[in-house]
Amino acid sequence: MTAAIEIHGADKRFGTVHALKSVDLTVEAGDFFALLGPNGAGKTTLINLLAGLSVPDAGTLKVMGFDVVRDYQKARRNLGVVPQELVFDPFFTVRETLEIQSGYFGLKNNDDWIDDILDNLQLADKAHANMRTLSGGMKRRVLIAQALVHRPPVIVLDEPTAGVDVELRQSLWKFIQRLNREGHTILLTTHYLEEAEALCRRVAILKQGQIVAHDTTQNLLRSRDLSRLEDVFVAIMQDGGLEAES
Repeated sequence: MTAAIEIHGADKRFGTVHALKSVDLTVEAGDFFALLGPNGAGKTTLINLLAGLSVPDAGTLKVMGFDVVRDYQKARRNLGVVPQELVFDPFFTVRETLEIQSGYFGLKNNDDWIDDILDNLQLADKAHANMRTLSGGMKRRVLIAQALVHRPPVIVLDEPTAGVDVELRQSLWKFIQRLNREGHTILLTTHYLEEAEALCRRVAILKQGQIVAHDTTQNLLRSRDLSRLEDVFVAIMQDGGLEAES
């Protein structure tokens, strides 16, 4: 079976900053995977490479078998990304935003799926509201909806619940777990390590641009004889980590 995400030797520099150092990572299709690390570890840089927003200096990255540089359109079609930043067009309503996003991927008659997304993200009553009138939490819900509107098999969530209320977190995770059960691959970055522990089957930890741990959530807990992923994360950050069997 084709892996959802394949990364081999990904390297990226920004001037004197070596953001990623020959990163190797594979996420199998259908997995719920956590990519963890402190601020500045390289998580968002890696996601930007996957999304084609930045080009690697070395190495290859593939989404559902499609190289993100050579087969950009096919790779992008198979990927939905929820960024950290609140980026939106203030001239459209919520529904218009999703309809336009559908059009980018050549999708027609997508209304039923848009309705499903709006309902599950509790946006139905805001469907005809202008984007600039929404609260920060509501705008983040729309970003999530945009990432899902073309039904991508691989969904990347970069800090999706940062600064949002508990109600959204609960509704979002319920919806994302449903998508995962239906076969979608989920790659999550989060600083809420209890989320990763509860949701994710496998975990990779980045530190200073390198993978310092990669294993199942349960194996990471057992390897340190600890009961919380947060404690494992702190221990790995302190001692430089481990490279577990993948």
